[in-house]
Amino acid sequence: MFSIFKIFKKIIPHIRLSGVIGSVGKFKQGLDFSGQQELIDKAFSISRAQAVAISINSPGGSPVQSHLIYSYIRKQAIKNKKKVLVFAEDVAASGGYLIACAGDEIYANSSSIIGSIGVIYSSFGLQELIKKAGIQRRVYTAGKNKSTLDPFLEEKEEDVKRLKKIQLDLHADFIKVVEESRSGKLKKEASTDLFTGEFWSGSKAKELGLIDGFGSADEILKKKYGEEVLIEKLEKPKSWLNKKLSGAKENQIENLLDILEEKSIWQRYGF
Repeated sequence: MFSIFKIFKKIIPHIRLSGVIGSVGKFKQGLDFSGQQELIDKAFSISRAQAVAISINSPGGSPVQSHLIYSYIRKQAIKNKKKVLVFAEDVAASGGYLIACAGDEIYANSSSIIGSIGVIYSSFGLQELIKKAGIQRRVYTAGKNKSTLDPFLEEKEEDVKRLKKIQLDLHADFIKVVEESRSGKLKKEASTDLFTGEFWSGSKAKELGLIDGFGSADEILKKKYGEEVLIEKLEKPKSWLNKKLSGAKENQIENLLDILEEKSIWQRYGF
């Protein structure tokens, strides 16, 4: 039965962002801006909300999608004058931590994996494999650098140098976000460089100022806003098409490769 007293309760919308950020294959949608925008809008549209809570569980992925989600959360927080509380679950690393920086406060478990403030590119060199298989690679380009880092061609030193320069630009952007969002909170120890790509336990992350404290969303929100606070968990509905695609049996090898790639990203952090 509807209760009028529910109207006067403090309310905190709570959304959960989970998974590898960006594209993870044809049959599985990763965490991206277009897929989360509506959910973020819904959370910030609740006028009576005291704040917005965001749980995140992500090992990272696309730097662009990470930054788009981070920027949009901050934009909505400022526009709607709402505080953002972020709760890291198993992992908030790399792009996952970048998104977490959208929070005015970040909480985690003492055993969560936090950090990995760096940029990575990985590939394979398959040129010897196709030689052994008797396969000839034919590439025709307009633009001498169009085949940069082609895994079926010999690696070129100038390609690696160019990639490193791009990575340094992306890393600088990441560092800027962390320093601005955690301004006055970071504790840079003489023996610890926060921006090498290293990751830490939640306990160490708190010592370094990467998070503000420990606790689950329910625990912290009730502590801050009272036991009677209404925590409204918002979820993105799964479309009929996504349900069909998630059960698709076609292209099983390609689907398996997508799964293995996603799993390898999680395994960097022991999951």
